Amino acid sequence: MEPPEDREGRSFVEVINEKYSPENFPYRRGPGMGVVVVPTAGLQGSPMKDRLNLPCVLVLNGCGITKAGDQAEIAAFCAHVMELDLSHNNLQDWHEISKIASSIPNLEFLNLSSNPLAGTTLEPQCAEAFSRVRRLVLNNTQISWDTVMLLTQNIPELEELFLCLNEYSSVSASSVACPTLRLLHITDNSLQDWAEVCKFGSMFPSLDTLIMANNNLASIQDNKDILARLFPNLRSINLNNSGLNRWEDIEKLNFFPKLEEVRLQGIPLLQAYTNAERRNLMIAQLPSVSHLNGSVVTDSEREDAERFFIRHYLDCPEKELPFRYHSLVTKYGKLEPLAEIDLRPRCRAQVEVHCEEKVEQLCIRLDQTVAELKKQLTTVVQLSTNSMRLYYIDKDSAFGPEELKYNNRALHSYSIQDGDEILVVPKTK
Repeated sequence: MEPPEDREGRSFVEVINEKYSPENFPYRRGPGMGVVVVPTAGLQGSPMKDRLNLPCVLVLNGCGITKAGDQAEIAAFCAHVMELDLSHNNLQDWHEISKIASSIPNLEFLNLSSNPLAGTTLEPQCAEAFSRVRRLVLNNTQISWDTVMLLTQNIPELEELFLCLNEYSSVSASSVACPTLRLLHITDNSLQDWAEVCKFGSMFPSLDTLIMANNNLASIQDNKDILARLFPNLRSINLNNSGLNRWEDIEKLNFFPKLEEVRLQGIPLLQAYTNAERRNLMIAQLPSVSHLNGSVVTDSEREDAERFFIRHYLDCPEKELPFRYHSLVTKYGKLEPLAEIDLRPRCRAQVEVHCEEKVEQLCIRLDQTVAELKKQLTTVVQLSTNSMRLYYIDKDSAFGPEELKYNNRALHSYSIQDGDEILVVPKTK
């Protein structure tokens, strides 16, 4: 059931009053068990009869919130709140959002996803209200990049920033870096030019994890020195469903000095390969990566992949060989192609059928039974199935004939080969 809304919407204070009122939580609970109701004389004029100590993780998503309400009551009731989820509300005024944030002294995590913030203006004095936040989620808010930069400049210990689904096709560089940011999650945008991605390096010099799946990034540009300077601490990158279509782009991932985790699923470059081929080729191209697409790369898997890589390019013209090929040939030598061994059971065999003085060459199916072979031989030896006994003679065996006396036994179980003999002996009356 949707919460009731008036034309002005609901306030943050009204929502926590309804959700965490003493009527809903009539019993005192122990530490860490959720809401604690402490009967006291409430704030002057407060609609709440009892003072609530709210849980440290406060989830108020989809509650129709448009404004803050009384800041003194927010400060009184949210003193211990550390994480606040306000996603899927109707907050459109940064002034109201800043009143909420500034009234929660221990706030470290704030989720404002799916609030309509497009075209809204954040004043510098309001931005200071978010100074204690360490993890900030602004997915699907259509927030402008200038506003993002103003927030990062006013949050001195920001560690994680989520900016998905905001339709960014370009970003502007900031003159003030955010040295504490470790994780940038910016999937499902419209970033195509590597020059835009490079700006993240200068803005976030300590960036450890860059998640930018579902951006149609066309290529990875710049040389080794530039990439190492821009992303000296990047350990993990997610480029799933990007537009990468050249092996040169994959090779450039080796230029990030600390990179060890890579996700590269759904890119055009790999569409022509099987799943096994994709993984082998990627592992061989990325010698320092220890996790590929979420799975650990073991030492034995890496060796197998590198050997596969050499054989994969054996027939490639010298001018088209990737750089990695030569280093792997130095390591393992120029390997010979693997022998192709067909392990499927044989379907047919060409045998000699002997019956008294008669000899016939016959192709027999090995998936049939002894009884079915007898039926096939009736026209060859002019005997009924009940009037013959069959013996198998292995041309390479020192043992004598083996009688085929079990009618329901399949012929392939005798390991019959081309050139072997089937001896038909008429039964005596």
